[in-house]
Amino acid sequence: MTKLKGILLTQGMHGMISQVEGLAKALDLDFTHHTVELNNFWKVIPPKLTPISQNVYKKINQDDFDVIISCGRKSVIPSIHLKNKTNKKIFNIHIQDPKVDLNHFDFIVAPEHDALEGQNIISTKGAIHYLTEKEIDDHKDYLKNKLDLNKDYFLIILGGPTKHYDYSEKNILNILNLFNNLVIENNLQGIVVPSMRTPKNIIKLAKNKLEQNSFIIETIDKKAYLSALSLAKYICVTCDSTSMISEAALTGKPIYFADIPTNKNDQRIRKFRELFSKLNIIKKLNNNLENWNYQKLDETNRVAGIIKQKINS
Repeated sequence: MTKLKGILLTQGMHGMISQVEGLAKALDLDFTHHTVELNNFWKVIPPKLTPISQNVYKKINQDDFDVIISCGRKSVIPSIHLKNKTNKKIFNIHIQDPKVDLNHFDFIVAPEHDALEGQNIISTKGAIHYLTEKEIDDHKDYLKNKLDLNKDYFLIILGGPTKHYDYSEKNILNILNLFNNLVIENNLQGIVVPSMRTPKNIIKLAKNKLEQNSFIIETIDKKAYLSALSLAKYICVTCDSTSMISEAALTGKPIYFADIPTNKNDQRIRKFRELFSKLNIIKKLNNNLENWNYQKLDETNRVAGIIKQKINS
C-alpha cells in the first residue's frame, strides 16, 4: 500500500519537531519537514488577527501531500492556507491550541490541561513525542562500557531557561546537590543528560559538582539519551520541560521532577504536573528515593490510532 505523503510545519524548535515527527512516524507517513518563516510584521501578529493568505509566509515549494501536521503559532496560517488552496482532500492536524477557530483543522491534538472542546479535538495526557519503546530498548547497551556495571543508575535530564523559570546557577546547584546526595546515600551512579536548551555554564556546573559520582554527557547525544532512559532505575527531570517528562513516562519508571523557582505564572505547566501526579507518574524530588509503578504512557501511538481510523473511514 502506498504511503500517504505528509508535510510538517514548525518554527524549528526541538520540542515542536519532536511532536510533529513523532506523530508523522506513528502515522507511517512519507514526510518532509519545513521551517515556517512569516513575512514582515506578521511575525508578531496573533494568528486570529492574521489573514489566511500566501502573503503572510514565505512560499513552501511542495504541492504533493495528503496530510499537514503543524505545531506552533507561526505554522497555524500556513497550514490552513495550504489546505484551502488545493482541490484534493487534505487532512490538516495542528498540535497545541492554534488560538483560531478550531474548525479550520481536521484534528487538533492538545494536552488535557489546555481544556479544548470540540469533535475534532484529541486530548492528550502530556506531550506527544518522537521516542518509541523499541528505540529505547535498542540503545540500552550504548552507555554500558562507560558506567559502573555493579550499581543501579539515577538519571537526571536537564532542561533550560524559559520565560517561566529562573535557571540561575544558584537554583540549579540546589537541585544538583540534592541529586548528588541521593546518589551517594543510595549507592547509585548518576547519569546527567543535557537538552538542547541547557546552557553551557549549567553543564559545566554539573560536571564540577557531580563528576565524582556521576557520568556526565556534555553534548547532545540522542543515543546516549535513549540508553540512559533504558538503563536508569530512577529518573529526574527539571520541571521546565513537559516534553521530556512525557518522554520519560514511556519507560514506566519512577520519575521525579526537580522544582525551580518561577519567573512568572506557570499555571499550564503546573496543571500538567498535577495530572501526572494523579496518574502516579511523577513525584517531587525530595530527600528519599522510592519505587512505584504506573502504566507506561504512549500517547503518540494512541493519537495516531484515532487519526488513522478517521482518515480511513
